[in-house]
Amino acid sequence: MNEYAYNASLESPAMGHLSSLLTAPGVVVHEFAHKVVCDLTGVPVVDVSYFRFGDPAGYVRHQEPSTYRTSFLISVAPFFVNTILALVLFTGFWHLLGTLGPLEFERVLLEGVIDAPLETQAGLVVLAWLGFVIGLQAFPSTGDANTLWTRTRGEWRSAPLVLAGLPFVFLIYLVNLLSWAYLHVFYAAALAVGAFVGVVTLV
Repeated sequence: MNEYAYNASLESPAMGHLSSLLTAPGVVVHEFAHKVVCDLTGVPVVDVSYFRFGDPAGYVRHQEPSTYRTSFLISVAPFFVNTILALVLFTGFWHLLGTLGPLEFERVLLEGVIDAPLETQAGLVVLAWLGFVIGLQAFPSTGDANTLWTRTRGEWRSAPLVLAGLPFVFLIYLVNLLSWAYLHVFYAAALAVGAFVGVVTLV
């Protein structure tokens, strides 16, 4: 049985619970992506927790997939789902911000937002928050990489093509190793910038 879990780093109980609560939407989307691909590929799910206070903050436990390809798809699903949804949310943020005036940071952020209706301000906060925390947790976890690594070690002699997935496995390990350098934060910020460039280019 495999478990795809999102692990949270807790500095203290109080700060850990606050951090978990603030990032809960990202965890939910991360685990939901695993669950959806399990359902689409016919892999039975044994247990699922989309969010909880603890470590891991969420998980999906399911039976062993019959093929490496299916395991790979289940493992990397959060990256694509979280990334796409974060881009959509950030795009909505920039479009809403653009209704207050030209998308020039100095004018819009200092003047337009302050004078904007309360519902517009709330919408901007929600879109930015959801986009950030969902993008923040786009990367597969170390547990996802462990699953692929275990299958690769067990199957590469009989199915050498599984070795093609090794770069992705190592990349997942590297990304999680560099979490201390806030790589996840930079990725979420990059998605926000990418959405901004897309909106400005299309306007």
